Amino acid sequence: MQQPEAILKQYWGHQSFRGQQENIIRAVLEKKDTLALLPTGGGKSVCFQLPALMMDGLCLVVSPLIALMKDQVENLQKRNIAAAAVHSGLGFFEVRKELQRAADGEYKFLYVSPERIQTRLFREFLPAFNVCLLAVDEAHCISQWGYDFRPPYLKIAELRNMLPGVPVLALTASATPQVQQDIVNKLCFGTHSFFRQSFSRPNLSYSCLQVESRFNKLLDILKNVAGSSLVYCRNRKQTQDIARLLTMQGYPAEYYHAGLSQEERNRRQELWIQGKTRIIVCTNAFGMGIDKPDVRSVIHYNIPDCIESYYQEAGRAGRDGNRSYAVALYQQEDLEELSALPELRFPPIASIKKVYQSVADYLGIPVGIGEGNYYDFDLADFSSKFQYDIHLVINALKMLEQEGHLAFNESIFLPPQVKFTAPRTLLEDFEAAHPDLEPMVKCLLRTYEGIYDNRISVNEKQLAKLIRISVDEVRQQLMKLRAFAVIEYLPQKETPQLCFLLNRAPAQYLSVDNQAYLKRKKQYAARVASMLRYLQQNGCRSRYIAEYFGEEQPEQCGTCDNCLRGKRSGFTGSEFRNIEQRIRAVITEDGITVPDLVASLHDVQKEKLWKVLDFLQAEQALTVRNNLVLLHKQPGIHGKG
Repeated sequence: MQQPEAILKQYWGHQSFRGQQENIIRAVLEKKDTLALLPTGGGKSVCFQLPALMMDGLCLVVSPLIALMKDQVENLQKRNIAAAAVHSGLGFFEVRKELQRAADGEYKFLYVSPERIQTRLFREFLPAFNVCLLAVDEAHCISQWGYDFRPPYLKIAELRNMLPGVPVLALTASATPQVQQDIVNKLCFGTHSFFRQSFSRPNLSYSCLQVESRFNKLLDILKNVAGSSLVYCRNRKQTQDIARLLTMQGYPAEYYHAGLSQEERNRRQELWIQGKTRIIVCTNAFGMGIDKPDVRSVIHYNIPDCIESYYQEAGRAGRDGNRSYAVALYQQEDLEELSALPELRFPPIASIKKVYQSVADYLGIPVGIGEGNYYDFDLADFSSKFQYDIHLVINALKMLEQEGHLAFNESIFLPPQVKFTAPRTLLEDFEAAHPDLEPMVKCLLRTYEGIYDNRISVNEKQLAKLIRISVDEVRQQLMKLRAFAVIEYLPQKETPQLCFLLNRAPAQYLSVDNQAYLKRKKQYAARVASMLRYLQQNGCRSRYIAEYFGEEQPEQCGTCDNCLRGKRSGFTGSEFRNIEQRIRAVITEDGITVPDLVASLHDVQKEKLWKVLDFLQAEQALTVRNNLVLLHKQPGIHGKG
C-alpha cells in the first residue's frame, strides 16, 4: 500500500502535509471517530479525500452548499478521481442514476446534502454503497448553539446505525468549545480523536478602524496595499454602489451577490481568481469553497455579527503565506446596530406565527399539505403585499428554518429540464413536418438517456455546440417543442425557493420550542457581544480570536494594529491603546492646549504620553501646532482616519 506522502504528491503535487493534516489522516486510517478544527484555508478536504483513497469503498461526504459540492467534485475529477454530487438541482431520475452508479462502485466520493440523506430513495440505496468513511463538512451546522445551525444535520447521526463500524470525520473551521462538544454529542462519538490547528496566522495583520468616512479609508487601504482584494458589504445595493464608486476613482471593481444569475456569478468569480479583476465587492454570498492564495486584503465595509463569520471571511486573505491585511471599518452607528441585533434577529414567537400564516396564504397552501414541495418565493413582493418589514420576514423565516418547519434558499440554481411527452410513433411525422426542429429532437434523444420516461436536466450550452446554433436559439426551439406538446420543458430557474419540510400546520398550533428559542437568542447575544469586544479591545487581535475558539495560551501576533502600537511605543499594545483613547477623549472639536492635555492625563508618565503623541502625529491622526493639539483624519492602514 502506498504511503500517505506518496498519494499526496501523486494527486495534489505537494511534498509534505500542513499543520495537523497528517495526524488527522492517520487517525482516520485507524478507523477512529475524529473531530478536526482547522482554520479557514487549513486544507480540510485533503483530510478525508486522501485517507479515503487508501481505503476500500465509497467515501460519503455530507456538505451544506451546492456550490461547495460542485467545486470539490470538479477538483477531484480534474485529478482523475471518480466523484459525484446529488443535490436539489437534479431530477429524480438523475439522482437515482447517480446513486445506482455509486452502488455499482463507479465513484470513490459521493457528496450529498443533509436533506438528501433523509429521503426514502437515498435510504434504499445506502446498504449497497460499501461506505468506508463518513465525512461531515461544516460540522458546526449540527449545533443549535452555533452561528449557522441547520436542523437537517441532526439526522446525520441516524446514518451511524446503518453504517456500523464506519468511522466519522467531522470538520469545521469555526467552532467554539461549546459547539465542539455539541458536535461530538450529536454525532454520537465515543472514544475519539480531536485535532485543533492553531488559529494563528502570522502573515495576516488584523486591524479595526473607527472611521469618519468608510469610503475614504477604503481608498487609502487599496492605495497602500497592492494586489487582489475582497470588500465585504451588508447588502446587494451597497456592493453595486461601492464597486461603481471604486471604478470611478480608478480602482476597477466588480460586485457580487446572490441576486446575480449563476452564469454571471461564475464569470465574475473566475475573472477575480485569474487576477483579471483586482477587487470584488460582495455580500457574504461570496467566498465559500474558493481557494485563491494571493488575496492581499480583505476589508469589511460593514461588521459581521459574530467572530465565526468574521474569521472565516478575513481568513481568505494571505493563504499563500505572504503579508496580507484584514481590516474592519466601523462607525459608532455600527456598534449601536450590532447591540440591537439580538432583539431584531429573534422576533416574538407571535410575530413568527403570523408570518408563517401569511406565507401559507401567499403560496396558497392549505393545512395538511406541502411537505417536501418547493415554491417560488419573492421576498420583496411578499413583504410588500402583507405590509411586513422585510427584515422581520427574513428573521422569521430563519427561525422557522431552525425549528425544522421550512427552508428558504435565496440563491437556488435549478438547471433547465426536459421530458418527452409525445408518443414515439408520432415523432417521425413531427420531424418530417418541422425539419427546422428535427436536429434538436434527435440531439435530445441521443444525448440524454432516459429523457423519454423522466424529466432530465439538460445543458443548453452543450446543445448549442452540438447543433451549432446559439443558446438563445436552443431556448426558442425548446419553447416551440413545448408549444407543440412534444416535450415538457422547465426553463432554468434561479428565483428564491421556499421548501416546506413539514406539512403546513394551523398557525396557532405551530410547534416552537420556546425554551430552546430563548437559549439560542441568549447564545446569539453572547456572539454579538464577543464581536463588539473584538472591535474595541486593546490587546492582540489574533490572540483574542484564538482564545474565542478555545486555543490555550496563544502567542501575540506582533502584526495587528494593537501589537504594532505597542512595538512602536516601547510598551504594551493595551497600554498604548488606553492612553490613545484617553487623549482622544479630552480633545474637543476646537482642540486642547498641551498643558491642559498633560494636566488631564496627570497620572500617565510624560515619556509614555509623548511617545503616543509622536506616534499619532506620525500617523497623521492629530496635529500639534502653536501649543494646540487638534484631531484630524489620516491615511494608512493602522491609523484611525
